[in-house]
Amino acid sequence: MSAQLTPLELAARLALALALALFLGLAFEEIYKREERSIPGGVRTFPLLALSGAMLYLIEPGHALAFIAGLIALAVWQYAYVCNPPPNSERPTLMIPVSNLVAYVIGPVALIQPPWVAVAASVAAVLLVGTREKLHRLITVVPQEELLTAGTFLILVGIILPLVPNEPVTSATPLTPYHVWLAVVAISTLSYFSYLLQTYVPARNASLLPAVLGGIYSSTATTVVLAKRQREAGGVRADLAAGIVAASAIMYVRLAIIIALFDARFAWALAPAMATLFLLGVALSAYEWRRSAKDADRNLQVPATNPLQLLTAITFAVIFVVVSVLTQWIRTAFGKTGVLVLAAIVGITDIDPFVINIAQGGAAGLPLGALSAAVLIAASANNVAKAAYALGFGGAQNSRRPAAMLIALALAGFAIAAVYLLWPV
Repeated sequence: MSAQLTPLELAARLALALALALFLGLAFEEIYKREERSIPGGVRTFPLLALSGAMLYLIEPGHALAFIAGLIALAVWQYAYVCNPPPNSERPTLMIPVSNLVAYVIGPVALIQPPWVAVAASVAAVLLVGTREKLHRLITVVPQEELLTAGTFLILVGIILPLVPNEPVTSATPLTPYHVWLAVVAISTLSYFSYLLQTYVPARNASLLPAVLGGIYSSTATTVVLAKRQREAGGVRADLAAGIVAASAIMYVRLAIIIALFDARFAWALAPAMATLFLLGVALSAYEWRRSAKDADRNLQVPATNPLQLLTAITFAVIFVVVSVLTQWIRTAFGKTGVLVLAAIVGITDIDPFVINIAQGGAAGLPLGALSAAVLIAASANNVAKAAYALGFGGAQNSRRPAAMLIALALAGFAIAAVYLLWPV
C-alpha cells in the first residue's frame, strides 16, 4: 500500500504513527517510569521506535528484511534489559518489552493498513497499559464460573456456528443446520447479555430495572419469580405487579430484535404492533408502580441464572427443529389456519423457537400479514399463560391485578392480529 501513497498521504501516515506512539508513550510513562527513569521506552523513545519501524519498512517493503533486522535489534536490546535490570530494582515485567514492540510496529502498520487499524491497536494498547490495576482486580471480582460461561459463549458463536453446514439435510423443513444454530446463537446472545446485566449492574432500588432485565432473559421466568414473592408477602404488592407487567412489556422489544436479526422487512411490518403493545404494557406497569409509591420496600430482584450451557443450547436446537418440521407440515396440510392455531398452542410454552422459525422462512408462502398475526397470537397466548402462572404461583387474591393486566395485553394482541389478517400488510 505504501507504494501507492502520494507524498502528502505518506506524510500524513507518518504523522499518525508518531502521534499514536506519543499517545502510547504518555500512558507508559505514567505507569512504568514514574519512579524508575531507566526503564526503556516513553514519550521520546516510542515515537522514535515507530519512525524507525516505518523507515526500515520503506527501505525494502517487498520482504521487509530491513524491518525484520530492526526487530531483531530491538529484541536484543529488550533481552539485555530483562536479563540485566538496573541495580536495586524489581525484575521487569514483560509489559515493558511488549510495549516497546508495539511502538515499533505502529510505524509500518500506519503505512500499509487503513488508519483505523493503527488507531484501534494503539488505543487498545493504551487501555491495557493504563488499566493495569483494574485488570488485576478482575481476578478477584470475576469468578471462575464466569470465565467458563464466557468460554461457552465463544464456543457457541466462534467454533460451532462457522462449522455447521448451510445446506438443507431434509425435505421436511427448508432450514439448514446453520439456520438452526444461528437461532441458538441469537437467543443465547440476548440471554447472556441480560444475565451479565443482572449479575454485575447494581439494580436494587433501581425502579423496574430488575424486572426489565429479567424480561430480556425470560418474561415467563420473571413472572413466576415475582408471583411467588407475592405469595410470600401475604398481601397485594403493587410493585411486584408492576414488575410482572414490565417483564411482559419488554418481551415485545425482545421479539422485535430477534425478528429484525433475521428479516428486517418482517420486523418493519410488525413494528407498529410491537410498539403499541410495548407502550400499553409500559403504561400499565407505570400505573401499578405509582400505586406502590408508599411501599417501604421495593425488592424486585430476579435471580440471574446462567443461560449458556451446552445442554440448554442443544435442547433449544432440538425444540427449534421440531417446531420447524411441525410448522412446515401444518402449513402444507392445513394452510394459514393451521399455522395460526399452532401459534396459539406454542404460546403456552416457549415462543422463541416458533418466532425465529417464522422469521427464518419456516412458513414460506404465507403472506406477511398472516406471519405477523401468527407472531402476535403466539405472544398473546404466552401472556395468557403467564396470567395463569401469576394466579397459580402468587394466589388468586394477591395476583389478580397483574393477571388482569396480562389478559388485557393478550386481548390487545389478539385484536391487532385480527387487523393484520383482515387488512394484510
